[in-house]
Amino acid sequence: MARSLVTGGAGFIGAHVVTALCDRGHEVVALDDLSGGFPDNVDERARLVEGSIVDHGLVDDLFAREGFERVFHCAAYAAEGLSHFIKRFNYTNNVIGSVNLINASVNHDVDCFVFTSSIAVYGAGQLPMTESLKPEPEDSYGIAKYAVEQELAASREMFGLDYVTFRPHNVYGELQNIGDRYRNVIGIFINQIMQGEPLSIFGDGEQTRAFSYVGDIVPAIAAAPETPAARGETFNVGADVPYSINQLAQAVKEAMGVAEHPAVHHEARSEVVHAFSDHTKAREAFGEAGVTSLEEGVARMVEWARRHGPRATAPFAGIEIERGLPAAWRQETAAEAGP
Repeated sequence: MARSLVTGGAGFIGAHVVTALCDRGHEVVALDDLSGGFPDNVDERARLVEGSIVDHGLVDDLFAREGFERVFHCAAYAAEGLSHFIKRFNYTNNVIGSVNLINASVNHDVDCFVFTSSIAVYGAGQLPMTESLKPEPEDSYGIAKYAVEQELAASREMFGLDYVTFRPHNVYGELQNIGDRYRNVIGIFINQIMQGEPLSIFGDGEQTRAFSYVGDIVPAIAAAPETPAARGETFNVGADVPYSINQLAQAVKEAMGVAEHPAVHHEARSEVVHAFSDHTKAREAFGEAGVTSLEEGVARMVEWARRHGPRATAPFAGIEIERGLPAAWRQETAAEAGP
């Protein structure tokens, strides 16, 4: 029985990883600051510790006390588009927090460090995205993720810390925070419909993504330390078929039973227009993954969301750069602040 830490374990992907590890017989601690996660997401077989990976004292004490053998690092603030405007927050949470975990993992002889990165490291114009491409991230979030990938490679070379890196993309499903207004477009659409609001689409809606059902990617993440061919490697994981945002909006509306629900097109924001990746390497290492169609996955998420109801979260309170902030986000922030 491995003793495992899952950061972001009350969040979306992290909570699913917690459950998968419990199913595999791990003794699991979920570390989460609850900024985007919820205690009831955490499998009752695991133990939740409330705290931030940015707090290096807390991290060091936790590692010393628990004696972790495996670390599954899923915690991140993953709003790619917003990351341009919150650079300090982004790098503090996504780089410094990760470094705190790497330091503790080296100092406490962790056997394997599993990191959830992102296809944001590739940037634009490299399609399909394959692991052999040179990363050229275009947003602060992608830059942060790539920096941690490089730090893990350096720490393996210097200290022998084994790692496995995954680059998932556009993951959705049950337990996602549908109240987050800056990321997770499927959750945003579901939440807007539940609250009687029009769907928010940036630009013409013809940008494409391969939306990945969470249940199809988590098994490989959970199995990574026991997969010899995975150690020291990086893998794309996710769905193969890209859809436009307009197609996605229609799929969500149909799953919600409101095919004619209105949508509002806001000004385009700075983002990669087309993004999908190749998963040949992951299939060779882990075998064939589950393939959940967009229609089936969205239907499952809608069923879950209906049971839990809509969520409301405040606009991000710490915008660091106002210049170029999309008007829709600027208006939300101003409305929340009041007169």
